[in-house]
Amino acid sequence: MTKASSAADLYAANLERAKPLLARLRADGIGHFIGGRTVASSSGATFETISPVDRAVLAQVARGGAAEIDAAARSAEQAFRAWRDISPASRKKLLHKVADAIEARAADIAVLECLDTGQPYRFMAKAAIRAAENFRFFADRCESARDGLNLPSGEHWNVSTRVPIGPVGVITPWNTPFMLSTWKIAPALAAGCTVVHKPAEWSPVTADLLVRLAHDAGIPPGVFNTVHGYGEDAGRALTEHPAIKAIGFVGESSTGSAIMAQGAATLKRVHFELGGKNPVIVFDDADLERALDAVVFMIYSLNGERCTSSSRLLIQDTIAERFIDKLAARVRALEVGHPLDPATEIGPLIHQRHLAKVCSYFDVARQDGASIAVGGTTHDGPGGGFYVAPTLVTGAGAAMRVAQEEVFGPFLTVIPFKDESTAVEIANGVRYGLAGYVWTGDMGRALRVADALEAGMIWLNSENVRHLPTPFGGMKASGIGRDGGDFSFDFYMETKHISLARGTHNIQRLGV
Repeated sequence: MTKASSAADLYAANLERAKPLLARLRADGIGHFIGGRTVASSSGATFETISPVDRAVLAQVARGGAAEIDAAARSAEQAFRAWRDISPASRKKLLHKVADAIEARAADIAVLECLDTGQPYRFMAKAAIRAAENFRFFADRCESARDGLNLPSGEHWNVSTRVPIGPVGVITPWNTPFMLSTWKIAPALAAGCTVVHKPAEWSPVTADLLVRLAHDAGIPPGVFNTVHGYGEDAGRALTEHPAIKAIGFVGESSTGSAIMAQGAATLKRVHFELGGKNPVIVFDDADLERALDAVVFMIYSLNGERCTSSSRLLIQDTIAERFIDKLAARVRALEVGHPLDPATEIGPLIHQRHLAKVCSYFDVARQDGASIAVGGTTHDGPGGGFYVAPTLVTGAGAAMRVAQEEVFGPFLTVIPFKDESTAVEIANGVRYGLAGYVWTGDMGRALRVADALEAGMIWLNSENVRHLPTPFGGMKASGIGRDGGDFSFDFYMETKHISLARGTHNIQRLGV
């Protein structure tokens, strides 16, 4: 069997797998999951979730508000003490069962994610596996979650420990929603917290599947709840609810600011992973073929709808012309198509409004005086959905809007630079600070630039390769706090200091 015929067979199999899944979605709709059961909104309100592939309605979704958030928060509050107090070994076993359940439905999750978000199958085929890995990683840390430090002093034995903070709210985005939801929810559950999840309204399908899989795997009622709805009602009610002790949010920077203000009255702890306008800096002594592969992958994979995408290419002027020529040829060759086709490299964007936003930057680029070397149009893709041509903008200056603002699509802006100091100045000259990528054969320069970049995560001579124990997060307008390993537990848990006296130190006597 040839590679092409194998891909065609898989595409056909994916289309067949989708049929019963879609029929069930359309027949049953999507409800909230509160206290271990599926419920409708008390108002009866619903909204439609639309497939970006063909603009067809996937399901009617219960639209929650303050009443549903209150019910979910109270359920999480009632379940908290029992979940906190079960043995870490029992919690570990349950979270591994959730991972098993995710792996058993991996093929269905991939197909549903493709149809609900437009993400290509070649990436979503691994989404469920990565989600299961998230649960396994944090499951294995249940037994060390409370670990602290030994800090002895002369007359006291000082130790620290951690305890779960309580019920938490998790608000997740629409790009790769299944995997990103587990990245937040798994450590919260492992820490001993209970969860109210508010998924993005543009991608509710796999969020509903996740909470039901967790319940079926044995997570007790009330420990993990999901409420669907819009940010202005369900989201706001969650961030303001007094029973919710912390909010973990992934999304736009402006929304993060609003959440911080909404949670201020109840002194909520917040963790934000927000926007990015990440630079990839390519010096003339780099391995240019590997750098080219990484540049293309980190902006055009996942439809460019990823916070860590390298959406600004800073290229040294001595190699700019020939590198851009090769880059343009690669961009022209990208395969835009149906997300269930394994040959597809770029699928449709998530929503009509997001398509309009990305396309608006075509005119912005031209008005600013940049050139659109490739793309700059919508694309007539299969199904007639929200397709856009992968776009490459050249001749840009560092102050242009296309070099400053997050487009969040398959849209790359190229900015030439002269030397190291100029590259760092351009890289840091935006409001964001999530990630940075540096390509050079000079390790001294790589380390100098990494130290100077205003970004929470930096990869040298590499694309974004996640290692689960490492800290994930940004600075400036890109966020507050870090995910990953024990960094996640620092957010979902309170640190306590306990001091044990030896019984020999002097205590001042007053009133004698």
